[in-house]
Amino acid sequence: MTVSKEELAAKVDVADWQMLRAHLERGGLIFVDGMLDLVEVGVGVAADDVKSIERWIVSGLIGKPAAPQIEQWDAEQGKRFLCLIVSPYVLIQEESPGKG
Repeated sequence: MTVSKEELAAKVDVADWQMLRAHLERGGLIFVDGMLDLVEVGVGVAADDVKSIERWIVSGLIGKPAAPQIEQWDAEQGKRFLCLIVSPYVLIQEESPGKG
């Protein structure tokens, strides 16, 4: 399935951590480092671009949230993320002060 960057860009939303936590429980939450473009990662995941995905994982730029991150987000009331659903995953990225 080919998805254009424009299609995915239109689907980026903002959600708070409490809403996203359910996806963590089922193992579908993927954290995307702020150094990467959330939409580009979404395109890579949708296209099953294994080389890019492996490179990002090895570099520590994408992956399942680690326990310390989860604890920090749990403690931060109203923590918000940019999110993009690329089934079966929900890609999340911390909102940066300039974006959003």
